[in-house]
Amino acid sequence: MPEEPCQCPDCQRFYREHDRLIRENPTLRQQQELSWAALQSFRTLAGRVMEELQKQQEASDSAANQSVPAPQDPGAVADEAVEPDAVQQAMADLENINAHLFSIEALMERIFDVRVPEEVEQKFREVAGELAPDPLNADRLRLNRLLHQTPDLPDRG
Repeated sequence: MPEEPCQCPDCQRFYREHDRLIRENPTLRQQQELSWAALQSFRTLAGRVMEELQKQQEASDSAANQSVPAPQDPGAVADEAVEPDAVQQAMADLENINAHLFSIEALMERIFDVRVPEEVEQKFREVAGELAPDPLNADRLRLNRLLHQTPDLPDRG
């Protein structure tokens, strides 16, 4: 495992989002609510897309049944029946995702049973500030300029 974090754009975007979520939600209660909202939004969006794809598929099947005569050769098999198309596979994948999200939701309900005193919430805030300091903080910006080559900082030679 590398000692330094990955620098690829996807990982960098993840690190920024991770830190932002810690900065903006530095308490246990806020993290609980954030996790729940993220799960619910994922379920809602995936479910709605699945519904729309099902409607589209039904309309497409209905139109195909009305306009295409039955094959004359009873042994002939349509290409579509041999290999599922991408939309059907995506619908199956979305059904699996929704099933997994439902299971996660059932497990996550348990995290709402946990309540901590204000002193512990304060410790969450302190640790959050250490884990994900404000990226626009003047000290942080100065440090970033020192550690990374930037156009406004001449190369040291």
